[in-house]
Amino acid sequence: MSLSSSSAASLQRMRMFDKIPSAEEFISEIEPLNVPAVFSGCIKNWKAFSQWNPSNGGLDYLQEKAGSSTVEAMLSQQAPVFYGDIRSHERVSLPFSTFIGYCKDNLCDRCDGEDSFLESKKHTPTESHTGQFEFPEQIYLAQVPILNIECTEKVQLECLREDVEMPPFLESKTISSINLWMNSAQSRSSTHYDPHHNLLCIVSGSVVLWPPSACPFLYPRPIYGEASNHSTLDLDEPNFCAHPRAEHSDEYSQKIILHGGDALFIPEGWYHQVDSETLTIAVNFWWRSDMMSGLSDHMDSYYLRRILRRLIDKEMNQLLHLPSLVDDKIDGNQSDQPKTRVPGGVQLRQMSVLHEMDQLAVSALQKLVSLVHERVNPNQPVNSTPANNLAVEGKDESNEIMKPDLFNLKDDPVALLLWTLQPLALRCVLLAMAHNFPRTLEALILLVLSPVGAEVLTRKFEEMDQLIGEEDRSQFYQIFYGVFDNQIAAMDALLNGKESFARQAFKNVLDQYLGVHFDGSKPLVK
Repeated sequence: MSLSSSSAASLQRMRMFDKIPSAEEFISEIEPLNVPAVFSGCIKNWKAFSQWNPSNGGLDYLQEKAGSSTVEAMLSQQAPVFYGDIRSHERVSLPFSTFIGYCKDNLCDRCDGEDSFLESKKHTPTESHTGQFEFPEQIYLAQVPILNIECTEKVQLECLREDVEMPPFLESKTISSINLWMNSAQSRSSTHYDPHHNLLCIVSGSVVLWPPSACPFLYPRPIYGEASNHSTLDLDEPNFCAHPRAEHSDEYSQKIILHGGDALFIPEGWYHQVDSETLTIAVNFWWRSDMMSGLSDHMDSYYLRRILRRLIDKEMNQLLHLPSLVDDKIDGNQSDQPKTRVPGGVQLRQMSVLHEMDQLAVSALQKLVSLVHERVNPNQPVNSTPANNLAVEGKDESNEIMKPDLFNLKDDPVALLLWTLQPLALRCVLLAMAHNFPRTLEALILLVLSPVGAEVLTRKFEEMDQLIGEEDRSQFYQIFYGVFDNQIAAMDALLNGKESFARQAFKNVLDQYLGVHFDGSKPLVK
């Protein structure tokens, strides 16, 4: 699979900063790159950093300061992994002091050498008559608002705001929310991206990141569903039969271990998975990027079409990308032919005479005619010794021949042969077919050429057009299309094939980037 090779090779690595940047440096040199960055010791001057530390009486401090607040927590039977999909967890409300109590109990268990977390995984959490959960290790405080400018009534821990300072490089940003993240036992977030820029300030833990370009390898949830920003993969035990592209996800991943006081800038669209140690406390800031803020609503449909077209074009190139064939292309002495205007008249007539063609072109012609004959008349042998006998006898009028529905270059011998021919060598072969085997050429276009074949042939035509003059172009297409009884049908066959190829690329884009199967059909597996 070649999809990962070029993109992974050009992957930009996250940047490390020992010095906290100024607002101007962040805006001009860091944020626009859309690459993660680590700021060491960024929050060590926070009151929260010193006062919230569980090993230094931080739990007592938090209980006294915010214990009376009611918070909303995630409850998951699949802990230690907490999935964003609403079907995988439920939201429960409980006093912040109750959660702090769970943290204290877990801290005592660890001091006693007990592993209550692993033991709890064997059970299903239940709620006791006192309202407390029997297995609190499956409860996680995720995205509990300290500040939320869009919905102030949902802010649950505003009393902690004074302990959290605004990083100086974010002072010019309009922060949409500040949130608390806290766990009583080891936990892991499911792999997901955020629709905003994110600064994650964490006491300890590790974060694995993937760029937006890795989306196809992470199998995103459907764009129309809940938690559409989450991956469907189980990265610990991936099912490569169901998710073959996932084998390449590691080529894109970057892992960083954060220490107390560090902050990690996670640009919007970057997938990330956060592994938290027992009793990890983190705070994050979200804000809209300048790019998203600058989008005009009335341009949305245009942006959508442009981005989809760009992804489709990339996918079409990937379907044709076979690096191992680059050195095997048949040049037909192309290096000796000028790239401006190739003389017409005599040159075109010479190309139609088989015995005056070079051996490589004759070999390609022989193979192409044989492939067409095998497809149209599979039960009739072909006398392939002298090239001038390689004609398909007659034109099949039964309409029983179905054009191959092929989209991968490696699966189609006809398209693969066309691909290996340089444009001017292919021009020579097609002219010879037009003059000597017109019915074979007609069968090639109308009956044999697959969607990938149509895409390859028309791309070769475009390359050819850049190498010859206008007069020669006109003569070539006049001879080529003059073979067909119905020239419009020939043009339609090529255009329909190209559109079918692009449609398959579109299906692949919907699956890889949006998690959607087009018309219920399966995407092309590469």
